[in-house]
Amino acid sequence: MFAALPHSRPNLSGAFVATRRTTNPLFLASPSSLNLLSFSRVLRKSDGLVSSRSCSSKRGAHDLFEDFSVLLPDTPWDAKNTWTTFAAYFFILHIPLICQVTNGEGMQVASTALLQTTEFLGALALLHFTVKPQHAISSFFVEKLFTEQRSLIKATIVGAGLLIALVLLTSALADEFIGSRDVTSPVLKEILSDSSQSKAVCFVLYCFIAPALEETIYRGYLLTSLASKMKWWNAVIISSCVFSAAHFSVENSLQLFIIGCILGSVYCWTGNLASSIVIHSVYNAIILQSTIMS
Repeated sequence: MFAALPHSRPNLSGAFVATRRTTNPLFLASPSSLNLLSFSRVLRKSDGLVSSRSCSSKRGAHDLFEDFSVLLPDTPWDAKNTWTTFAAYFFILHIPLICQVTNGEGMQVASTALLQTTEFLGALALLHFTVKPQHAISSFFVEKLFTEQRSLIKATIVGAGLLIALVLLTSALADEFIGSRDVTSPVLKEILSDSSQSKAVCFVLYCFIAPALEETIYRGYLLTSLASKMKWWNAVIISSCVFSAAHFSVENSLQLFIIGCILGSVYCWTGNLASSIVIHSVYNAIILQSTIMS
């Protein structure tokens, strides 16, 4: 018997010769090599999935950071004149009046409150006359005080707690590495050493007039104007540096910068000046009470 040949074809002599189907050994895949190929494909797919998820999470965090601020690019003031307007306030109103307070011997609390009120009204007048024709400063500040885009209560509680914690931390670090020193304003001590009536007027001054003035200028005007032409966090940093420098207190400059950053961030998140004014007022009230008790 003859075994059947896999393939046969006649040659020129008429005899059949066996032929084999040749296969390139490079294309032969053993079970183990197939498993390796499948595993490498799975790895590539999983790597692509992880990288896409990583990119998505990064984009999500970036979008969340970008969406932190609700401040709009359209402001009532021309962004090109931001520093010109602020310089007019700073050199015409702020410095002359603050010099009157710091240089006045035996300055009464009523006189200090009057000067602060004059500065506040002068600042509002300046912002009114520099506003764009199609805008009204009254409607802008009404919106900034009474329109709630995000929870004011939550922002106020978190902001005040964070502010107090950071101020206490920086104070403890300063006492540890620099040494304890009295950084309380001598004018404030003089006012608080007077009668109970002077203390009451002082609380009105530092807890209502001063916060309203500073939040209007440094957050309502300066931060709003800067945020219209740059990233909100850069605007917060710049306005906080100016806020710290405007107090002319080297010893308290770091804490004032931190205060400005927190108040600015709260304002950016809520879009409302009421929350930053309340935090500012609470902080000043704590400082006054601690000064009285010291």
